[in-house]
Amino acid sequence: MASATVTTRPRTATGPACCPTGLAAPLDRGTAEDLARLLKAVADPARLQLLALLKASSDGESCVCDLTGPLALSQPTVSHHLKVLTDAGLLTREKRGTWAWYSVVPGRLRELAAVLD
Repeated sequence: MASATVTTRPRTATGPACCPTGLAAPLDRGTAEDLARLLKAVADPARLQLLALLKASSDGESCVCDLTGPLALSQPTVSHHLKVLTDAGLLTREKRGTWAWYSVVPGRLRELAAVLD
């Protein structure tokens, strides 16, 4: 029996390999593990709120100090959630002085949506 090939993009400096463009074909184990990590990253209410806040920000970015209030969470907790999203390749992080600024990686949410489509 022949196995189906799933095309993924290579790993980049900003995040893990891209997910397949859908679930229409069988996934190899490595691709399935990458996809599971990505889905786990967004499977948290606070992380979904953070993604929405960052997408809705007027400059397309926000300082971690501006994200604690809307979530009613402490700065260390918000920073943890932001790290998980950054490690999943959904956010970029830029250090400015003592604060970190985050923005959504262009197209990454569309890639996630394409997997579920």
